[in-house]
Amino acid sequence: MKYATPSSAIAFILAGTSSNAFQWPATKRSRGSLSESGVQPALFNRGQHICAHNSDGNEDGLDKGSDFALRSRLSTETGRRGFLLGVASTASATASLVTNEEVAGAQSILPDMPGTSKKNGGNQKRFGGMAKKIRSVCNVMDELQRDVMQERWDLVEKYPEQLRSYVPIFTAFTDSAFPSDDVASDKGLRVALRYEVGRFFASLERLRTATGRRNLDEAYVAYSDMSLHLDRYMHVGGLYTYYDDMISTEEYFKGNTDALVHADPAKDPALVRDLIVLIKGPEMGKTGIVIGLYPDKEVTNNCVVKLDKYKGMREIRVVPQNWAAKRLGEQDPDEVFLIPRKNA
Repeated sequence: MKYATPSSAIAFILAGTSSNAFQWPATKRSRGSLSESGVQPALFNRGQHICAHNSDGNEDGLDKGSDFALRSRLSTETGRRGFLLGVASTASATASLVTNEEVAGAQSILPDMPGTSKKNGGNQKRFGGMAKKIRSVCNVMDELQRDVMQERWDLVEKYPEQLRSYVPIFTAFTDSAFPSDDVASDKGLRVALRYEVGRFFASLERLRTATGRRNLDEAYVAYSDMSLHLDRYMHVGGLYTYYDDMISTEEYFKGNTDALVHADPAKDPALVRDLIVLIKGPEMGKTGIVIGLYPDKEVTNNCVVKLDKYKGMREIRVVPQNWAAKRLGEQDPDEVFLIPRKNA
């Protein structure tokens, strides 16, 4: 079943098409398949009618029992009158859809996927603009990574103020993406998003302190925590432009571990700034760069890895240090070091 927005419904009527009926589905849609639709979980938590083009049943796609279908079969003498009646009927249905707050709210929580703005009308464009602004924080974080790793403290000092300017955008997105107090999932997601934003800016303050002290190790840990909480915010908020349904890549390397060329992590462990490949775990074979080492090595011995870019995004992973092995051979530098400085 293909879904139609109010704008497409009006275009359908104005075109005078009578080969496909525009009608209400007989039952409410609730809790559709999220993996197939790629839509936020909160979208189908609310049962609601959705306008649709009928693609089942008769060869011409018409439901013989529907009011609109019967009118489309009027004789040529009364065809014009029937068409105008159909316009009035469908326009009324479209108006009820637009004024339905549940549907309008559901449209507003769609993630900003490529190509969805046209399908979801003005609400998606408005919401998508906010999503793009939050994604632009990733570009700022890339530049911050470059300057921290090159110890350009004079430039790092300017980032806290720049990142603080995004607070209203985070707040507006959190409140508009999951606005309902009556839906338990909305309330839970708002709490989760606000928590991640709070931890992000708390880590930013730690970065500010480390910068004042010129303490590189503390700056790495603070930056790693910022990256991790931003990554979690984007996952919870549905802001990634893709969905990776791969469960594990380890199966591909069974019996072929020599395919990964790397140093022995026990003898030569990866440190911050080292380019690595994951040699264990569900994402075995993926590459990235170590951006932080947590100091409690006796407890967790974890490191923070920023994976290489995929579809324009770079995800963050916290993995055991023996899962991240140095890549051997000639390697291109991490792409953040290729970003030109605007004012330097």
